[in-house]
Amino acid sequence: MFFFKRVLLTLSMLGATTTVFAAEPIDAQAQEKGLNIVAEAERRDNGWGDSSAEMSMRLANKHGASSSRQLRLKSLEVDGDGDKSLTIFDQPRDVKGTAFLSFTHSLTADEQWLYLPALKRVKRISSSNKSGPFMGSEYAFEDLTSFELDKYQYQYLRDEVVDGLDSFVVRNFPLYKKSGYKYRDVWIDKAEYRVLKTDFYDRKGSLLKTLKNEDFKQYLGKYWRPMKASMNNHQNGKSTDLTWTGYQFNVGLTERDFSKNSLQRAK
Repeated sequence: MFFFKRVLLTLSMLGATTTVFAAEPIDAQAQEKGLNIVAEAERRDNGWGDSSAEMSMRLANKHGASSSRQLRLKSLEVDGDGDKSLTIFDQPRDVKGTAFLSFTHSLTADEQWLYLPALKRVKRISSSNKSGPFMGSEYAFEDLTSFELDKYQYQYLRDEVVDGLDSFVVRNFPLYKKSGYKYRDVWIDKAEYRVLKTDFYDRKGSLLKTLKNEDFKQYLGKYWRPMKASMNNHQNGKSTDLTWTGYQFNVGLTERDFSKNSLQRAK
């Protein structure tokens, strides 16, 4: 989630190939600086190939009651397009076997499918539903795609210290109609260009939720991954915490591991 990839394609190309909406007018200097910051983050995270990990998901309501789930995540970097990912639920019993497949695209609509074992069928997630919650969590379906540089317009806002780290704050305006967000403010640390924090604003411009990435670990001497991500919804008081373990890279995953047929046979 939120791993930077891809190279910049001009807005004129975007307008010619996909339906976008105009973001707010942005000062040219702030736009260029914001783009350069995000492009550097993208450059530093290219080339990891494929990966797998285990994940714990903790859901809590505003009263503090919580429940937990155990999942596995497989990811594949795709040359010239967005990443592919497969998420498999292992526990508890009522969600065991549920599988979620996501194909991120740079210039066309993302593709997502959800396999529900109780119904024994694969459900395609439509573009109009991608702002909805994923499996009762505070993550929307659109939060579960890889971050593609050319899907946003950028505005550098300021420098700021977050968690003791000097960071850039860059506003991201989605260039696709169906997004549930008006914009997102992203904190990127200056030393390693990691995404430390993201504020999500709803379509009315009100703060909706905040994601904090913590406990980063470096893999292959280059790629940083957070071991914990906490999403807090400011409007309903709910939260979802994700904790990763067992990260492995270059495990030999291929396109065949991310077909729609892989949803039903996921174990």
